[in-house]
Amino acid sequence: MMFAAALVAVLVAMILVLTRALLGPTIYDRILALNSFGTKTVLIIAIHGFFSGRPDFLDIAMVYALINFAGTIAVLKYFEYGDLGAARPRDDAP
Repeated sequence: MMFAAALVAVLVAMILVLTRALLGPTIYDRILALNSFGTKTVLIIAIHGFFSGRPDFLDIAMVYALINFAGTIAVLKYFEYGDLGAARPRDDAP
C-alpha cells in the first residue's frame, strides 16, 4: 500500500513538472523541469522494481540517471555555446 501511495505522489509531481516544462518562461526553466522529470522517472523505475519484487531495477534506474545527467549537460552546453564541440573561452585570451 505504501508503494502505491509513493507511486501516485511521484506521478502527480511528474504532471506538475511537465506543466512547468511546457509553460516555463525561459529555456533554462524548461531544461530544469525536464531534468526533474527524468529524476522522477528514476524514482518511478525504482518504486516499480520494489513493488514488483525485482530490486534489480535499481541498476536500470541508475543507468537512466546517468544518461539524464549527461543529456542535461549536453543540452545546456548546446544552448550556451551553440555547438557541442566548442571549447570554453579562456579568460586570458587577447
